[in-house]
Amino acid sequence: MKGQLRIGDVVLDTPVVLGPMAGVTDLPFRLLCKEKGCGLTYTEMVSAKAIFYKNRNTGPLMEVSEQEGPVALQLFGSDPEIVSAMAAQVQDGPYAWIDINMGCPVPKVVNNGEGSALMKDPKLTGELLTALVKRVKKPVTVKIRKGFDDTHVNAVEIAKIAESCGVAAVAVHGRTREQFYSGKADWNVIRQVKEAVKIPVIGNGDIFTPEDAKAMMEQTGCDGVMIARGARGNPWIFSRTIRYLETGELLPGPGRRELKDMILRHGRLQVQYKGEYAGIREMRKHLAWYTAGLPRSSALRNEVNQVESWEQFQSLVEERI
Repeated sequence: MKGQLRIGDVVLDTPVVLGPMAGVTDLPFRLLCKEKGCGLTYTEMVSAKAIFYKNRNTGPLMEVSEQEGPVALQLFGSDPEIVSAMAAQVQDGPYAWIDINMGCPVPKVVNNGEGSALMKDPKLTGELLTALVKRVKKPVTVKIRKGFDDTHVNAVEIAKIAESCGVAAVAVHGRTREQFYSGKADWNVIRQVKEAVKIPVIGNGDIFTPEDAKAMMEQTGCDGVMIARGARGNPWIFSRTIRYLETGELLPGPGRRELKDMILRHGRLQVQYKGEYAGIREMRKHLAWYTAGLPRSSALRNEVNQVESWEQFQSLVEERI
């Protein structure tokens, strides 16, 4: 159950990776997950059009630290010319590979024909991936969903198209776009994709514990597992999952002091990279995730929303957790 994962010419030490999440997988959070053994991280998704138009907001999204490698850059877009040209333009950056997002369910992305909307157009998908593979020297990967809705379950078809275009690996989230993140992920569709293609398949959806990761690998035969929402407020899931897959040993979760130290380290990194104002505001949602299920956590969430300085944040964490 242990072992490396090879994607093109990139070899990951472990097949357990962090999934890309908008508003979550920024540089500070990726660093913490990497320190806990995560095999690969992804940037938040970056619009190819935004790079093309030199939108100033894309710079911070694409920033990568030397300490966090390997990291994949995730792009989204639907114009084969723009997406492939922008991927070629940025590929020499510190990225292991370029990933194309075909899973985002957010209306403003989907209504633009991007993200999971691409799954409704296999022809355009083929043109986009062909253009990308032709222009990018690094491996190209793709993240897809089960399908757009229950009447269009076509993950296998899209994965076969991706493989035929020269894509190096496919990550499959076992939900349709219509489901967003509700209901249960269909791991069966991940197994079907794995059986249909020869390239590595990374399974994604409903991995919240080390046992979930092992069960997914056993049930689907996937080559790697992608943990996304299960990592929010829980970077330890990587070290615990890797140990469990390798040895069968289930390590305990963090104690109270370890939890405090992680929250404070996360806060310091946010302030360091984004400044005190933005960094502290960013930590409000992370604190809610870190403390979910703890006694008085709802009161704590209310309190952190009043916090504006690093000193206030530090005091709140030390005194209330």
